[in-house]
Amino acid sequence: MANITRFNPFDDTIDDLFRGFFVRPVSFEGPTGAVQFRVDVTENDNAYTLRAEIPGVKKNDISITIDGDTVALGAEVKSEKDVKNGDRVLRSERHYGKLYRGFTLGQAVDEAGAAARYADGVLELTLPKKAAVQAKRITIQ
Repeated sequence: MANITRFNPFDDTIDDLFRGFFVRPVSFEGPTGAVQFRVDVTENDNAYTLRAEIPGVKKNDISITIDGDTVALGAEVKSEKDVKNGDRVLRSERHYGKLYRGFTLGQAVDEAGAAARYADGVLELTLPKKAAVQAKRITIQ
């Protein structure tokens, strides 16, 4: 008696597909937009406090500008080539280049009293508020 087997062209293909799917890292991310760093801005009666996560950046590569009620942060993440001769990069997720964030605060900042501290990849700015200028009323004589 002859053995009859049913031909299914997808048996091996589906096994190979799922075997590769669960073994290899898969990324469902679309094209990446501009890379930005995370920032928290808080306020009290006297000052604004800004904390920015900028890991892997030297403090000399960070720039801060204050113009009235606008604060701008810039940082440059430099690429460090540590691939040895004969090695090949299998995956690279670190971003290199210039980063920029700008904020408009509710009140002008006193540039002279502003202070910055950078430790463990976190930049902390203390931005004291300028005293609000009272409108001067002029009497007509």
